[in-house]
Amino acid sequence: MNKNSLFAILLRSPWWISIAVGAGLFALARAMLPEAYAPYAIFTALPFLVIGSYAGWQQLRAPSAERIAATLESLRALSWDEFSRALENAFRRDGYSVSRLNIAGADLELTKSGRVSLVGCKRWKVARAGIEPLRELDATRQAREAHECIYVAAGEITENARAFAAEKNIKLLHDAELAKLLLDVKRLQAR
Repeated sequence: MNKNSLFAILLRSPWWISIAVGAGLFALARAMLPEAYAPYAIFTALPFLVIGSYAGWQQLRAPSAERIAATLESLRALSWDEFSRALENAFRRDGYSVSRLNIAGADLELTKSGRVSLVGCKRWKVARAGIEPLRELDATRQAREAHECIYVAAGEITENARAFAAEKNIKLLHDAELAKLLLDVKRLQAR
């Protein structure tokens, strides 16, 4: 799905917006259709009601801001071995085959459905991540002919680094996304 399509935008928006659009379309269709076809007005609103329901379900399952902050604090307290083990377990839980790498720029190699992704995560604790680790990760991706790159950071990512990541199609895994992936740090540490 195109990230700028109406349905993609509605999926990222609060659930009630889709429901409101659906209700508005339903009311408009009821008013515009002849009386014989008025019962079918629900079909104009149905896609928006489904998207609103799905978005609501996703938003209900999303962790609170307090839980995300607590998880990020727990992550920053981990050693490199604990953090990398938790990250490996989380990716395995999501269906990836995970291998550790001892090369500059990338720390993990993920494989799923024949696609190879490189993960750079050794500098996850820095307060502000700049562009240099992303350049190293991109160079490693090109050298290993990987399909994609993922850069993991628990701190802030500079605007230059964000622009570089967007230009080179490097996925940034930080803040809320990282916390969601590693929500149960204590449980993952125990493995």
